Amino acid sequence: MKVLVVEDNKELAGSIYDYLSTEHYVCEIAYNVEDATEKLALFSYDCVVLDIMLPDGNGLDLLRHMRNEHMDNGVLIISAKDSLDDKIAGLEQGSDDYITKPFHLPELHARLRAIFRRKKMEGNSLIVINEISLNPDTLVATVEDTVLDITRKEFDLLMYFIINKNRVLSRQAIATHLWGDYTDNLSNFDFVYQHVKNLRKKISAVNGRDYIETVYGLGYKFNTAAQ
Repeated sequence: MKVLVVEDNKELAGSIYDYLSTEHYVCEIAYNVEDATEKLALFSYDCVVLDIMLPDGNGLDLLRHMRNEHMDNGVLIISAKDSLDDKIAGLEQGSDDYITKPFHLPELHARLRAIFRRKKMEGNSLIVINEISLNPDTLVATVEDTVLDITRKEFDLLMYFIINKNRVLSRQAIATHLWGDYTDNLSNFDFVYQHVKNLRKKISAVNGRDYIETVYGLGYKFNTAAQ
């Protein structure tokens, strides 16, 4: 999962970043509304962890901007305000959940996973496309009843393809979503090709269909109609 943490308290933001990184999230930080708005315009995220009180504005205004721009990322509001009015305002403006400071990082992690399941997995614990099944909690992928011998990054790549099934994904989009926004400045994305090649080879080795199509000049597409 790729997460943007919008929090001006650098110590807290750093703690969230470190914890989510150990849970294999791709995590980015913005310390104010301006930086967050720029990142949201340039990159896509599965979820935004959003503080309400920011040095240059209100997190609820940023939430309103995301929804007005029809961004489909989840939003988890964090705030020191234990106010019913704040919770109602956030939920009515499109946030998916609300957690009050101070909080335990494992709870934050659990809430992010719940948001991801609701928004990306239709509330299910498994992602299933024909003969392929993924369990994001156990990081196990299977083809029929055979467990795929894939790396964590290959699992994330397959999940990203399936969640965005039948959409063309550029190599740059894949790189930034799975490795972080710093890859935006790389001169080439040949490493993406190698990961895609390895994933296709491993799926084919257990008689899975080759759903991943190369769209020349553009990137790749997970074609659910593949034979």
